Amino acid sequence: MLRPWFTPRLASFILVLLSATLFLAGCGKNYYFAGRNLPPSGVTNRVLIAIQNPSAFTKGALTFVDAYYDIRHAYNNINETFSISGASVSVPLTIQNMPEEQAGAVYNSGDGSLSLINYSTEKQSTDLAGSAAASIFISRNQNYLLSADQTAHYVVINDRTIGKTIPLNLPGVYKVSLNASGTLGLAFVQNSNTAYSLVHLTGPQQTTYQAYFASNGTWPANTYGLAAQDCEPQNLPVYCVYPISPGTASFDRPVKALFSPDGSSIYVLSCGPECGGQASAVTTIPITTSSLNNGSLGPAGINLQANATYPIPGGATNAIGNGTTLYLSGQSVQPDGYLAGNLTVFSFTNNQILGTYSISDGTHNKMLFADDNTLFVGSVQCQSGERYHLDPASSAGCLTLFNLSTNAVSFDTYKGDLTGIADVEGLHKIYVAEGGQIYIYRTTDFAALDNSDVTVVGTAADVAYMDGSSDANNTTY
Repeated sequence: MLRPWFTPRLASFILVLLSATLFLAGCGKNYYFAGRNLPPSGVTNRVLIAIQNPSAFTKGALTFVDAYYDIRHAYNNINETFSISGASVSVPLTIQNMPEEQAGAVYNSGDGSLSLINYSTEKQSTDLAGSAAASIFISRNQNYLLSADQTAHYVVINDRTIGKTIPLNLPGVYKVSLNASGTLGLAFVQNSNTAYSLVHLTGPQQTTYQAYFASNGTWPANTYGLAAQDCEPQNLPVYCVYPISPGTASFDRPVKALFSPDGSSIYVLSCGPECGGQASAVTTIPITTSSLNNGSLGPAGINLQANATYPIPGGATNAIGNGTTLYLSGQSVQPDGYLAGNLTVFSFTNNQILGTYSISDGTHNKMLFADDNTLFVGSVQCQSGERYHLDPASSAGCLTLFNLSTNAVSFDTYKGDLTGIADVEGLHKIYVAEGGQIYIYRTTDFAALDNSDVTVVGTAADVAYMDGSSDANNTTY
Protein backbone atom coordinates (compact mmCIF):
# COMPACT_ATOMS: atom_id res chain seq x y z
CA MET A 1 0.00 0.00 0.00
CA LEU A 2 1.35 3.41 -0.99
CA ARG A 3 2.32 5.82 1.74
CA PRO A 4 0.15 8.96 1.84
CA TRP A 5 3.02 11.17 0.61
CA PHE A 6 3.52 9.04 -2.51
CA THR A 7 0.95 10.65 -4.79
CA PRO A 8 0.37 9.96 -8.48
CA ARG A 9 1.75 13.43 -9.23
CA LEU A 10 4.99 12.63 -7.37
CA ALA A 11 5.22 9.30 -9.18
CA SER A 12 4.94 11.09 -12.53
CA PHE A 13 7.64 13.56 -11.51
CA ILE A 14 10.03 10.76 -10.56
CA LEU A 15 9.36 8.98 -13.86
CA VAL A 16 10.17 12.14 -15.81
CA LEU A 17 13.33 12.68 -13.76
CA LEU A 18 14.53 9.13 -14.41
CA SER A 19 13.78 9.49 -18.12
CA ALA A 20 15.79 12.72 -18.26
CA THR A 21 18.70 11.09 -16.46
CA LEU A 22 18.75 8.17 -18.89
CA PHE A 23 18.54 10.57 -21.82
CA LEU A 24 21.54 12.56 -20.61
CA ALA A 25 23.55 9.38 -20.03
CA GLY A 26 22.67 8.25 -23.53
CA CYS A 27 23.96 11.56 -24.89
CA GLY A 28 27.42 10.90 -23.43
CA LYS A 29 27.09 13.32 -20.51
CA ASN A 30 28.05 10.79 -17.88
CA TYR A 31 31.05 12.53 -16.33
CA TYR A 32 32.98 11.55 -13.21
CA PHE A 33 36.03 13.81 -13.03
CA ALA A 34 37.14 16.97 -14.82
CA GLY A 35 34.88 16.25 -17.78
CA ARG A 36 36.19 12.72 -18.28
CA ASN A 37 33.68 10.10 -19.39
CA LEU A 38 32.79 7.28 -17.03
CA PRO A 39 34.86 4.27 -18.25
CA PRO A 40 33.16 1.01 -19.30
CA SER A 41 34.10 -0.67 -16.01
CA GLY A 42 32.35 2.03 -14.00
CA VAL A 43 35.39 2.16 -11.70
CA THR A 44 36.63 5.65 -10.91
CA ASN A 45 39.72 4.85 -8.83
CA ARG A 46 41.71 2.55 -11.09
CA VAL A 47 45.27 1.34 -10.60
CA LEU A 48 46.82 -0.18 -13.72
CA ILE A 49 49.23 -3.08 -13.17
CA ALA A 50 51.84 -4.26 -15.68
CA ILE A 51 52.35 -7.99 -15.15
CA GLN A 52 55.18 -10.06 -16.57
CA ASN A 53 54.71 -13.77 -17.36
CA PRO A 54 51.29 -14.27 -15.74
CA SER A 55 51.13 -17.80 -17.16
CA ALA A 56 53.04 -20.33 -19.20
CA PHE A 57 51.14 -19.19 -22.29
CA THR A 58 51.70 -15.42 -22.26
CA LYS A 59 54.59 -13.07 -21.53
CA GLY A 60 52.53 -10.23 -20.17
CA ALA A 61 49.17 -8.77 -19.19
CA LEU A 62 47.65 -5.44 -18.21
CA THR A 63 45.02 -5.52 -15.51
CA PHE A 64 43.55 -2.89 -13.25
CA VAL A 65 41.96 -2.95 -9.82
CA ASP A 66 39.44 -0.87 -7.89
CA ALA A 67 41.66 1.12 -5.53
CA TYR A 68 38.71 2.47 -3.56
CA TYR A 69 37.74 -0.98 -2.28
CA ASP A 70 41.17 -2.57 -2.93
CA ILE A 71 39.65 -5.37 -4.98
CA ARG A 72 40.37 -6.83 -8.41
CA HIS A 73 36.71 -7.41 -9.22
CA ALA A 74 33.49 -5.40 -9.33
CA TYR A 75 32.34 -4.55 -5.81
CA ASN A 76 29.00 -6.31 -6.44
CA ASN A 77 30.24 -9.20 -8.61
CA ILE A 78 33.29 -11.26 -7.69
CA ASN A 79 33.26 -12.89 -11.13
CA GLU A 80 33.73 -9.59 -12.98
CA THR A 81 37.45 -8.75 -13.12
CA PHE A 82 39.15 -5.94 -15.03
CA SER A 83 41.78 -5.91 -17.77
CA ILE A 84 42.77 -3.75 -20.72
CA SER A 85 40.89 -5.01 -23.76
CA GLY A 86 43.07 -6.03 -26.70
CA ALA A 87 46.31 -5.51 -24.78
CA SER A 88 49.27 -7.07 -26.55
CA VAL A 89 52.26 -6.86 -24.24
CA SER A 90 55.49 -8.82 -23.95
CA VAL A 91 57.28 -8.59 -20.61
CA PRO A 92 55.92 -5.09 -19.82
CA LEU A 93 58.43 -3.10 -17.81
CA THR A 94 57.27 0.49 -17.25
CA ILE A 95 54.11 2.59 -17.46
CA GLN A 96 54.35 6.24 -18.45
CA ASN A 97 51.16 7.58 -16.89
CA MET A 98 49.33 10.49 -18.60
CA PRO A 99 45.92 10.76 -16.91
CA GLU A 100 45.26 14.26 -18.26
CA GLU A 101 45.39 12.77 -21.75
CA GLN A 102 43.56 9.65 -20.52
CA ALA A 103 46.46 7.61 -21.82
CA GLY A 104 49.25 5.36 -20.68
CA ALA A 105 52.37 4.19 -22.52
CA VAL A 106 53.57 0.71 -21.58
CA TYR A 107 57.10 -0.26 -22.62
CA ASN A 108 57.49 -3.95 -23.46
CA SER A 109 61.01 -5.18 -22.83
CA GLY A 110 60.23 -8.50 -24.52
CA ASP A 111 60.00 -7.05 -28.03
CA GLY A 112 60.89 -3.36 -27.60
CA SER A 113 57.40 -2.14 -28.50
CA LEU A 114 55.36 0.58 -26.82
CA SER A 115 51.68 -0.09 -26.17
CA LEU A 116 49.45 2.99 -25.96
CA ILE A 117 46.48 2.48 -23.64
CA ASN A 118 43.26 4.50 -23.84
CA TYR A 119 42.05 4.98 -20.27
CA SER A 120 38.59 6.20 -21.26
CA THR A 121 37.81 3.07 -23.30
CA GLU A 122 40.05 0.73 -21.28
CA LYS A 123 41.51 -0.60 -24.51
CA GLN A 124 44.89 -0.68 -26.20
CA SER A 125 44.78 1.93 -28.95
CA THR A 126 48.16 1.55 -30.66
CA ASP A 127 51.21 -0.70 -30.67
CA LEU A 128 54.38 1.14 -31.72
CA ALA A 129 57.20 -1.09 -32.93
CA GLY A 130 60.62 -0.53 -31.41
CA SER A 131 63.82 -2.16 -30.26
CA ALA A 132 65.46 -2.94 -26.94
CA ALA A 133 65.52 0.34 -25.04
CA ALA A 134 67.44 1.21 -21.91
CA SER A 135 65.27 4.33 -21.63
CA ILE A 136 62.12 5.43 -23.47
CA PHE A 137 59.58 8.30 -23.37
CA ILE A 138 56.69 9.60 -25.45
CA SER A 139 55.43 13.19 -25.56
CA ARG A 140 52.03 13.93 -24.08
CA ASN A 141 50.54 14.59 -27.51
CA GLN A 142 51.98 11.18 -28.50
CA ASN A 143 53.63 12.66 -31.60
CA TYR A 144 57.25 12.04 -30.57
CA LEU A 145 58.82 8.89 -29.14
CA LEU A 146 62.42 9.00 -27.94
CA SER A 147 64.41 5.94 -26.92
CA ALA A 148 67.98 4.79 -26.24
CA ASP A 149 69.09 1.54 -27.89
CA GLN A 150 72.36 0.93 -26.08
CA THR A 151 73.06 -2.37 -27.82
CA ALA A 152 72.81 -0.88 -31.31
CA HIS A 153 74.36 2.45 -30.17
CA TYR A 154 71.45 4.50 -31.45
CA VAL A 155 69.26 7.21 -30.00
CA VAL A 156 65.99 6.71 -31.87
CA ILE A 157 63.35 9.35 -32.61
CA ASN A 158 59.97 8.15 -33.80
CA ASP A 159 58.38 11.27 -35.32
CA ARG A 160 54.73 10.41 -35.87
CA THR A 161 54.00 13.83 -37.43
CA ILE A 162 56.13 12.91 -40.47
CA GLY A 163 55.68 9.17 -40.18
CA LYS A 164 59.39 8.33 -39.84
CA THR A 165 61.56 6.52 -37.32
CA ILE A 166 65.11 7.85 -37.42
CA PRO A 167 68.05 6.22 -35.59
CA LEU A 168 70.99 8.52 -34.81
CA ASN A 169 74.43 7.06 -34.18
CA LEU A 170 75.48 7.75 -30.57
CA PRO A 171 77.77 5.01 -29.21
CA GLY A 172 77.08 4.10 -25.59
CA VAL A 173 73.78 5.99 -25.33
CA TYR A 174 71.76 4.61 -22.41
CA LYS A 175 69.47 7.33 -21.08
CA VAL A 176 67.09 9.80 -22.70
CA SER A 177 64.81 12.56 -21.42
CA LEU A 178 61.94 14.25 -23.25
CA ASN A 179 59.86 17.22 -22.15
CA ALA A 180 56.07 17.00 -22.10
CA SER A 181 55.53 18.80 -25.42
CA GLY A 182 58.26 16.94 -27.28
CA THR A 183 60.17 20.15 -28.11
CA LEU A 184 63.30 19.20 -26.14
CA GLY A 185 64.96 15.80 -26.18
CA LEU A 186 68.25 14.98 -24.44
CA ALA A 187 70.45 11.89 -24.59
CA PHE A 188 73.20 10.66 -22.28
CA VAL A 189 76.10 8.30 -22.92
CA GLN A 190 77.32 5.86 -20.30
CA ASN A 191 80.70 6.77 -18.72
CA SER A 192 80.72 10.11 -20.50
CA ASN A 193 80.79 13.73 -19.34
CA THR A 194 78.90 15.02 -22.36
CA ALA A 195 75.17 15.57 -22.72
CA TYR A 196 73.46 15.65 -26.12
CA SER A 197 70.34 17.20 -27.59
CA LEU A 198 68.17 16.27 -30.56
CA VAL A 199 67.46 18.73 -33.35
CA HIS A 200 64.80 18.58 -36.04
CA LEU A 201 65.96 20.33 -39.22
CA THR A 202 63.77 22.71 -41.19
CA GLY A 203 63.30 22.20 -44.94
CA PRO A 204 66.06 24.57 -46.12
CA GLN A 205 68.48 23.17 -43.53
CA GLN A 206 68.13 19.65 -44.91
CA THR A 207 69.69 20.47 -48.27
CA THR A 208 72.29 22.77 -46.69
CA TYR A 209 73.38 20.10 -44.22
CA GLN A 210 73.58 17.41 -46.90
CA ALA A 211 75.75 19.61 -49.13
CA TYR A 212 78.01 20.55 -46.22
CA PHE A 213 78.50 16.89 -45.27
CA ALA A 214 79.26 15.94 -48.89
CA SER A 215 81.98 18.62 -49.04
CA ASN A 216 83.50 18.34 -45.56
CA GLY A 217 82.78 14.83 -44.31
CA THR A 218 81.37 16.28 -41.09
CA TRP A 219 78.10 17.88 -40.12
CA PRO A 220 77.73 21.63 -39.50
CA ALA A 221 78.58 23.09 -36.10
CA ASN A 222 76.22 24.97 -33.84
CA THR A 223 76.74 28.45 -32.41
CA TYR A 224 79.35 27.15 -29.95
CA GLY A 225 81.45 25.41 -32.62
CA LEU A 226 80.25 21.91 -31.74
CA ALA A 227 79.62 19.76 -34.81
CA ALA A 228 76.70 17.36 -34.86
CA GLN A 229 77.55 13.84 -33.71
CA ASP A 230 75.32 12.44 -36.45
CA CYS A 231 72.53 13.49 -38.82
CA GLU A 232 70.17 11.06 -40.50
CA PRO A 233 69.25 10.11 -43.16
CA GLN A 234 72.55 11.18 -44.66
CA ASN A 235 71.16 11.77 -48.14
CA LEU A 236 68.65 14.31 -46.79
CA PRO A 237 68.95 14.67 -43.01
CA VAL A 238 65.84 15.22 -40.90
CA TYR A 239 67.28 14.93 -37.37
CA CYS A 240 70.69 15.56 -35.82
CA VAL A 241 72.17 14.90 -32.40
CA TYR A 242 74.38 17.71 -31.03
CA PRO A 243 76.65 17.94 -27.98
CA ILE A 244 75.45 20.45 -25.40
CA SER A 245 77.97 23.15 -24.57
CA PRO A 246 78.94 23.05 -20.87
CA GLY A 247 79.68 26.78 -20.96
CA THR A 248 80.91 27.87 -17.55
CA ALA A 249 79.32 24.78 -15.97
CA SER A 250 80.14 21.08 -16.24
CA PHE A 251 78.68 17.58 -16.51
CA ASP A 252 79.95 14.55 -14.60
CA ARG A 253 78.31 11.34 -15.79
CA PRO A 254 74.98 13.03 -16.67
CA VAL A 255 72.02 10.62 -16.56
CA LYS A 256 68.75 12.53 -16.62
CA ALA A 257 67.10 15.87 -17.37
CA LEU A 258 64.10 17.52 -15.76
CA PHE A 259 62.27 20.47 -17.26
CA SER A 260 60.96 23.45 -15.29
CA PRO A 261 57.16 23.87 -15.44
CA ASP A 262 57.48 27.30 -17.09
CA GLY A 263 59.71 25.91 -19.85
CA SER A 264 62.58 28.28 -19.08
CA SER A 265 65.17 25.80 -17.79
CA ILE A 266 66.51 22.28 -18.03
CA TYR A 267 68.00 20.62 -14.96
CA VAL A 268 70.56 17.94 -15.80
CA LEU A 269 71.49 15.43 -13.08
CA SER A 270 75.09 14.24 -12.91
CA CYS A 271 75.39 11.08 -10.84
CA GLY A 272 79.16 11.42 -10.37
CA PRO A 273 80.75 8.75 -8.10
CA GLU A 274 77.67 6.51 -8.23
CA CYS A 275 78.34 6.16 -11.97
CA GLY A 276 82.13 6.11 -11.81
CA GLY A 277 82.63 9.87 -11.96
CA GLN A 278 83.99 12.47 -9.57
CA ALA A 279 81.19 14.72 -8.28
CA SER A 280 77.40 14.51 -8.40
CA ALA A 281 75.56 17.72 -9.20
CA VAL A 282 72.63 19.43 -10.87
CA THR A 283 73.42 21.64 -13.87
CA THR A 284 71.05 24.27 -15.23
CA ILE A 285 70.53 25.01 -18.94
CA PRO A 286 68.48 28.11 -19.79
CA ILE A 287 66.03 27.93 -22.69
CA THR A 288 66.00 31.03 -24.86
CA THR A 289 64.89 31.82 -28.40
CA SER A 290 68.50 31.62 -29.61
CA SER A 291 69.01 28.18 -28.05
CA LEU A 292 66.28 26.60 -30.17
CA ASN A 293 66.12 25.70 -33.83
CA ASN A 294 63.37 28.17 -34.68
CA GLY A 295 60.58 27.02 -36.95
CA SER A 296 61.14 23.30 -36.43
CA LEU A 297 58.57 20.85 -35.08
CA GLY A 298 59.61 18.37 -32.44
CA PRO A 299 62.94 18.44 -30.56
CA ALA A 300 64.77 21.67 -31.38
CA GLY A 301 67.61 22.26 -28.88
CA ILE A 302 70.37 23.18 -31.32
CA ASN A 303 72.31 25.80 -29.28
CA LEU A 304 71.90 24.62 -25.70
CA GLN A 305 74.53 25.86 -23.26
CA ALA A 306 74.73 25.22 -19.51
CA ASN A 307 75.28 28.17 -17.22
CA ALA A 308 75.69 26.82 -13.67
CA THR A 309 76.51 23.64 -11.76
CA TYR A 310 75.54 23.04 -8.13
CA PRO A 311 77.27 20.19 -6.23
CA ILE A 312 74.98 17.57 -4.64
CA PRO A 313 77.37 15.48 -2.48
CA GLY A 314 74.60 13.06 -1.47
CA GLY A 315 74.16 11.85 -5.05
CA ALA A 316 71.91 12.75 -7.97
CA THR A 317 70.46 9.99 -10.14
CA ASN A 318 66.79 10.95 -9.88
CA ALA A 319 64.78 14.01 -8.85
CA ILE A 320 61.30 15.44 -8.58
CA GLY A 321 60.36 19.09 -8.30
CA ASN A 322 57.86 21.07 -6.25
CA GLY A 323 57.86 24.78 -7.10
CA THR A 324 61.39 26.10 -6.66
CA THR A 325 62.45 23.07 -4.61
CA LEU A 326 64.12 20.02 -6.09
CA TYR A 327 64.24 16.70 -4.23
CA LEU A 328 67.21 14.66 -5.45
CA SER A 329 67.87 11.02 -4.69
CA GLY A 330 71.17 9.25 -5.17
CA GLN A 331 74.05 7.53 -3.45
CA SER A 332 77.37 8.67 -2.04
CA VAL A 333 80.51 6.56 -1.65
CA GLN A 334 81.35 5.74 1.97
CA PRO A 335 84.88 5.23 3.40
CA ASP A 336 84.46 1.46 3.21
CA GLY A 337 83.62 1.68 -0.51
CA TYR A 338 79.90 0.92 -0.20
CA LEU A 339 77.20 3.28 -1.45
CA ALA A 340 74.69 4.95 0.88
CA GLY A 341 71.35 6.35 -0.24
CA ASN A 342 70.50 10.02 0.32
CA LEU A 343 67.70 12.47 -0.36
CA THR A 344 68.89 16.04 -0.90
CA VAL A 345 66.54 19.01 -0.74
CA PHE A 346 67.77 21.82 -3.00
CA SER A 347 66.26 25.30 -3.35
CA PHE A 348 66.59 27.30 -6.56
CA THR A 349 65.50 30.40 -4.65
CA ASN A 350 68.97 30.77 -3.16
CA ASN A 351 70.71 27.87 -4.95
CA GLN A 352 71.45 26.12 -1.69
CA ILE A 353 71.04 22.68 -0.16
CA LEU A 354 68.37 22.83 2.54
CA GLY A 355 69.07 19.37 3.93
CA THR A 356 70.34 15.86 3.21
CA TYR A 357 68.61 12.77 4.65
CA SER A 358 69.53 9.09 4.74
CA ILE A 359 67.16 6.93 2.68
CA SER A 360 67.19 3.41 1.22
CA ASP A 361 70.33 2.44 -0.63
CA GLY A 362 70.28 1.22 -4.23
CA THR A 363 69.46 2.82 -7.57
CA HIS A 364 66.52 5.17 -7.06
CA ASN A 365 64.28 4.75 -10.09
CA LYS A 366 60.95 5.91 -8.63
CA MET A 367 59.91 9.13 -6.89
CA LEU A 368 56.35 10.39 -6.35
CA PHE A 369 54.51 12.93 -4.19
CA ALA A 370 51.42 11.59 -2.41
CA ASP A 371 48.68 12.57 0.04
CA ASP A 372 49.40 14.02 3.49
CA ASN A 373 52.43 16.00 2.32
CA THR A 374 54.54 12.92 1.64
CA LEU A 375 57.20 11.93 -0.85
CA PHE A 376 57.94 8.28 -1.64
CA VAL A 377 61.26 7.11 -3.08
CA GLY A 378 61.78 3.61 -4.43
CA SER A 379 65.00 1.81 -5.32
CA VAL A 380 66.32 -1.48 -6.63
CA GLN A 381 69.18 -3.51 -5.15
CA CYS A 382 68.82 -1.72 -1.83
CA GLN A 383 70.45 -4.67 -0.04
CA SER A 384 73.74 -4.10 -1.84
CA GLY A 385 74.54 -0.82 -0.06
CA GLU A 386 75.99 0.51 3.17
CA ARG A 387 72.94 -0.08 5.35
CA TYR A 388 72.93 -3.86 4.87
CA HIS A 389 76.71 -4.01 4.90
CA LEU A 390 76.76 -2.53 8.41
CA ASP A 391 73.70 -4.46 9.58
CA PRO A 392 72.99 -7.67 7.61
CA ALA A 393 69.97 -8.29 9.85
CA SER A 394 68.36 -4.97 8.89
CA SER A 395 64.75 -5.25 7.79
CA ALA A 396 64.72 -1.89 5.98
CA GLY A 397 63.21 -2.19 2.53
CA CYS A 398 63.61 -0.44 -0.81
CA LEU A 399 60.76 2.04 -0.22
CA THR A 400 61.32 5.26 1.72
CA LEU A 401 58.69 7.69 3.01
CA PHE A 402 59.86 11.28 3.44
CA ASN A 403 57.51 13.60 5.32
CA LEU A 404 57.69 17.00 3.65
CA SER A 405 56.40 18.77 6.76
CA THR A 406 58.65 17.23 9.40
CA ASN A 407 61.55 15.87 7.28
CA ALA A 408 61.03 12.51 9.02
CA VAL A 409 62.24 9.41 7.17
CA SER A 410 60.60 5.96 7.38
CA PHE A 411 61.29 2.64 5.67
CA ASP A 412 59.07 -0.28 4.80
CA THR A 413 60.19 -3.83 5.56
CA TYR A 414 62.23 -5.52 2.85
CA LYS A 415 60.18 -7.36 0.21
CA GLY A 416 62.44 -6.99 -2.82
CA ASP A 417 63.10 -4.35 -5.46
CA LEU A 418 60.69 -1.43 -5.62
CA THR A 419 59.72 -0.99 -9.29
CA GLY A 420 56.44 0.96 -9.23
CA ILE A 421 54.55 3.56 -7.17
CA ALA A 422 51.00 4.90 -7.74
CA ASP A 423 49.46 7.67 -5.64
CA VAL A 424 45.74 6.99 -5.13
CA GLU A 425 44.87 10.64 -4.67
CA GLY A 426 42.49 11.66 -1.90
CA LEU A 427 42.28 8.16 -0.46
CA HIS A 428 45.48 8.47 1.61
CA LYS A 429 47.21 5.43 0.19
CA ILE A 430 49.69 4.32 -2.42
CA TYR A 431 49.98 1.14 -4.46
CA VAL A 432 53.44 -0.24 -5.15
CA ALA A 433 55.04 -3.01 -7.16
CA GLU A 434 57.59 -4.46 -4.77
CA GLY A 435 59.42 -7.73 -5.06
CA GLY A 436 57.18 -8.53 -8.04
CA GLN A 437 53.95 -8.25 -6.03
CA ILE A 438 51.35 -5.55 -5.23
CA TYR A 439 51.30 -3.90 -1.81
CA ILE A 440 49.27 -1.01 -0.38
CA TYR A 441 50.48 1.54 2.17
CA ARG A 442 48.64 4.25 4.06
CA THR A 443 50.20 7.69 3.59
CA THR A 444 49.31 8.96 7.07
CA ASP A 445 51.42 6.46 9.00
CA PHE A 446 53.03 4.13 6.39
CA ALA A 447 50.94 1.21 7.65
CA ALA A 448 50.55 -1.76 5.32
CA LEU A 449 46.94 -2.29 4.22
CA ASP A 450 45.23 -5.53 3.22
CA ASN A 451 46.45 -6.49 -0.25
CA SER A 452 44.97 -9.99 -0.37
CA ASP A 453 42.48 -9.14 -3.11
CA VAL A 454 44.85 -7.23 -5.41
CA THR A 455 47.82 -9.59 -5.58
CA VAL A 456 48.71 -10.93 -9.02
CA VAL A 457 49.90 -14.14 -10.61
CA GLY A 458 53.20 -13.43 -12.31
CA THR A 459 55.54 -10.52 -11.66
CA ALA A 460 54.13 -7.05 -11.05
CA ALA A 461 56.59 -4.71 -12.77
CA ASP A 462 54.90 -1.31 -12.51
CA VAL A 463 51.71 0.43 -11.38
CA ALA A 464 49.94 3.66 -12.37
CA TYR A 465 46.91 5.54 -11.07
CA MET A 466 44.77 5.88 -14.19
CA ASP A 467 42.45 8.45 -12.59
CA GLY A 468 45.09 10.88 -11.36
CA SER A 469 44.21 14.56 -11.43
CA SER A 470 47.31 15.47 -13.45
CA ASP A 471 50.25 14.02 -15.33
CA ALA A 472 52.38 14.70 -12.25
CA ASN A 473 51.03 11.39 -10.90
CA ASN A 474 53.69 9.53 -12.83
CA THR A 475 57.07 8.01 -11.94
CA THR A 476 58.30 7.44 -15.50
CA TYR A 477 59.47 10.89 -16.62
